[in-house]
Amino acid sequence: MSRINRLEEVFKEKDVYNRDIAKYLNKSEGTISRWVNNHRQPSLEELNKIAEFLKVDIRELLHKSKWGK
Repeated sequence: MSRINRLEEVFKEKDVYNRDIAKYLNKSEGTISRWVNNHRQPSLEELNKIAEFLKVDIRELLHKSKWGK
């Protein structure tokens, strides 16, 4: 499975745990885990909230595509 998001990497960089994001978004840790493992994907609204929480640009949460080249 190709990785769509880089949540795992950014969480590690920011020293944030799934439980922190789960509490902030009022979601289960299982939901966050599925996002981190790319089994499911958060909505754009959820990605935006995660970006705000982490104080990063939302694009930092996504893998680069080849479309921009």
